[in-house]
Amino acid sequence: MSDERDARAVREVLARYVRATDARDGKAQGALFTDDAVVRIRTRTGQGGYEPFGEPLIGGAAVAYAVENYMAPHPEGGAGHHITSDHIIEVDGDRAHMNAQFIVFRIRARRRPETGWPADTFGTQGSVEPVESGYYDTELRRVDREWKIVRHDVLLDMPMAVPGA
Repeated sequence: MSDERDARAVREVLARYVRATDARDGKAQGALFTDDAVVRIRTRTGQGGYEPFGEPLIGGAAVAYAVENYMAPHPEGGAGHHITSDHIIEVDGDRAHMNAQFIVFRIRARRRPETGWPADTFGTQGSVEPVESGYYDTELRRVDREWKIVRHDVLLDMPMAVPGA
């Protein structure tokens, strides 16, 4: 496989990753990782560096579990939408490194009134709000002709807080 085709296949792994995140599909997301993959979340410190947030996840099964049990489900009319850009991909045989920027949008659709939209209603109904941004820094390995994530660092541009932590 050519480097260009490999780079495209590596980029597709990230595309599947963000779609699985948006859909809260742990099984699909977990399948993108090796059994020994390491996933770390890091938040920007304000002094130009990053600090760890929580414990690393190890392996695709842990990723699937985290998506299914720790990510809040979308509310009715709600969704998440990831955008990735500026992919920098280096392929070296059966190993690859990818770094890409991301933005996550929170989607909140207004519920259609039972009597229908008022006559003067126009356009999309709801809101789209950027809520997260950062970088994905990812190492991949070809396993049985398929690219799998072996290390995935989520580098958030802002600090993160969760209740009880």
